[in-house]
Amino acid sequence: MSTATYTVVGMTCGHCVSSVREEVGAIKGVTGVDVDLETGRVTVTSDGPVDTALVRDAVDEAGYELKP
Repeated sequence: MSTATYTVVGMTCGHCVSSVREEVGAIKGVTGVDVDLETGRVTVTSDGPVDTALVRDAVDEAGYELKP
């Protein structure tokens, strides 16, 4: 099991959180996504390491930006 934390900018409401959770959760191997709206922190739990580019693409698809 692997866990990684990212920071997402641009989220302002519960709908934003749901969109990010849904898109990141669709990445192969991801088993859980915890999103904290207040801090923008997204914690991804997975079977193994997940390529950051895949997370970045998923966050972008949701309409937000992964902070470098």
